[in-house]
Amino acid sequence: MPYVVRSRVRAPHASPVTSPVASSVASRPTRSLADAEAVAVLHRAAQALMDDLSGLTHRLVAALREKEPAYRAAIEADAAEIWHEANRSLRLSVGSLIRPRESREAACRLSWRIGECRAEQGLPLDALLHAFRLGGAMVWQGLVDETTRRDPEDIRLLVHVAADVWSFVDEHCGLVADAYRATERRLAWRRENQQRLTVAALLDGTARIADIPDAAAMLELPEEGRYVVVAASGAAGVAGPVVVPPPGTRALRHVAQGAEQVVEHLVVLLANEPPDEGARRDDRELVALAAELTVPAGTRVGIGSAVTGLAALGEARGLAETALRACPRGGGVVLLDEHLPAALVVSSSRLGAALAERVLGPLDRLDPADRDLLVDTLRAWLEADGSAQRAGTRLYCHRNTVLNRLRRFEQLTGRSLARPADVVEISLALTARRLLDI
Repeated sequence: MPYVVRSRVRAPHASPVTSPVASSVASRPTRSLADAEAVAVLHRAAQALMDDLSGLTHRLVAALREKEPAYRAAIEADAAEIWHEANRSLRLSVGSLIRPRESREAACRLSWRIGECRAEQGLPLDALLHAFRLGGAMVWQGLVDETTRRDPEDIRLLVHVAADVWSFVDEHCGLVADAYRATERRLAWRRENQQRLTVAALLDGTARIADIPDAAAMLELPEEGRYVVVAASGAAGVAGPVVVPPPGTRALRHVAQGAEQVVEHLVVLLANEPPDEGARRDDRELVALAAELTVPAGTRVGIGSAVTGLAALGEARGLAETALRACPRGGGVVLLDEHLPAALVVSSSRLGAALAERVLGPLDRLDPADRDLLVDTLRAWLEADGSAQRAGTRLYCHRNTVLNRLRRFEQLTGRSLARPADVVEISLALTARRLLDI
């Protein structure tokens, strides 16, 4: 427990620790009479502190209660535990001044353990080091007071070992700080790993309903909030996030690493509660999200429909990945709710391929350049809402040329562009061929 001051010397947990006082003096090449006398003075004063260890412990705990608010709360929660911790630490630290070989390693282990325990309990590191400084100052003051009481002249001898005492104190401050930070890193990794596993289970749809409240608490998200999953595909080995959500957006990131690509999922909180206005509000929020995402060139992004509740994230992931499959190979952002026909096609690739073959198969008997010309003309006409004039402007040809190509398409396929059912099948077949690479 408490020793003192800001650390100047740091000793790793498992490495040998700088020898305290008597060992330091004994290791000098020539031992002076003053050194021996100083060690004797130190031993007498330290033994007096050991004889009144209970009183020293009470004074330290009282000082912590008065001067360190974080420790005050810990003392109020479990005064006996704090007292015993302080007592054990003082016993080993003062004992190390008298019998370094017997007490040194145990004192170091205890300091390390205190650092670990207090980090696990969330006590601030500044408060912990303050406690060690208070304790160190109290031990030193006790040594000075006892020496002064016994023989004031011996104070000059105590000064000979002051640097060694404070080095010992510094060393233990370093130990407790290193233990605290190591524990913080371990706890942070554990929290991050648990969060990652929790998000993965929610997205996979394997999370148990009974675990949803705990998951919401861990992730600091509302259990019944409104969410959307964004799925983004980038090249394998790309460093950093595939997409970046807008500033201020509450989002969780989950990455699935494949052999050829990285699929990143963003779980985005749209609102804490379901909307009163229904789907229209969802549409506006999703359009705004799509516009504000930071998407590198060539990245494919699919944004699913909004869902309510963490328990529905598995469904939301499926919707997002459907939207991702409906995204052009060259990249872009696809909102599922705005591309439902394309989503239908990619949801069943076998049926989509069969439809494309049934509708567009006759064109495959043509020369590839001739076939592509008819297909491009058909797409331009559909995108122009059936206007041959606008399609011709887009294709840099006369409207009659567009009409002639469309009639040829009808003759080859047996489909009529005047029949709505045929137009639906043609549009879906073109989408299937574009998205399914057939």
